[in-house]
Amino acid sequence: GMFQSSRIQQFRIGCILALSRPYSMSSFKFAAIQTKVSADKQSNLNNAKNLIQQAVSNGAQIVSLCECFNSPYSTESFPSYCEPEDGPSVQMLSQEAKKHNIYLIGGSIPEKDGDKIYNTSFAFDPSGKIVAKHRKVHLFDINIPGKIIFQESKILSPGNQITSFKTKWGNIGLGICYDLRFSDYSTILAREKDCKLLCFPGAFNTVTGPLHWELLLRARAVDNQLFVAAVSPARNEEGYLAWGHSTIVDPWGKILSTTEHEQAIVYADINFDDCDVMRAQIPTSQQRRLDIYEEPKEKQK
Repeated sequence: GMFQSSRIQQFRIGCILALSRPYSMSSFKFAAIQTKVSADKQSNLNNAKNLIQQAVSNGAQIVSLCECFNSPYSTESFPSYCEPEDGPSVQMLSQEAKKHNIYLIGGSIPEKDGDKIYNTSFAFDPSGKIVAKHRKVHLFDINIPGKIIFQESKILSPGNQITSFKTKWGNIGLGICYDLRFSDYSTILAREKDCKLLCFPGAFNTVTGPLHWELLLRARAVDNQLFVAAVSPARNEEGYLAWGHSTIVDPWGKILSTTEHEQAIVYADINFDDCDVMRAQIPTSQQRRLDIYEEPKEKQK
């Protein structure tokens, strides 16, 4: 009678919770948008808008654009393309996040603040509010003779913070491109900020891309036992030749999805419980020997 039906009711509720839990609690669909960037800022914004729309219609709940999605990636372009935090690019991103009810990582843009220019990633929650603002911390100054010379520090100023934000599924860490090469940065996001996904809008080039892009993404994922997504611009015919290959990696270092160098959207279903599973099975974070790891002492003169 009564007892029986309440037991059945409880069982039904249990089933419903069990079925819905992975989706509501820890799973979401992520989209990395690899846009082709032109010299026309307005058309870059429109292109990004259309691709966000496409990603959302394919079920994406967290979307990231690529590094420098509104401007050519060159130190000559930054001064004329840069804009303040209340400029048209950030306004567009905020409106799109709100309109589609998504978390949106706005790749990065050259941001003007006073007389300084930063390479900045703004992240938005589904109400369109800015929840994080990451200014690239490590500036890209490299010199490979005969292959590539690039000096961001001539024009850009560095940011000074380690950036993460909360979502309803868990925390996401933000870095930009060259930040990926510095393992300490990712480790702090994982251990101190409790991130389960690190997102790096980035534009490696055709020299360093084939050597290090995938290697670094998989290394950061395995070292820190979390998901890593890297979002590159598509490759242009001239100017800076981006590697492309936007990629999403799981905590085991497995590539969930990737692409070549054309304009594309890369999707992955991400379940943050996978981080906990790996952390339980290979418990490196509990096994660190902090008693013997020390910062190397300054060498004696």
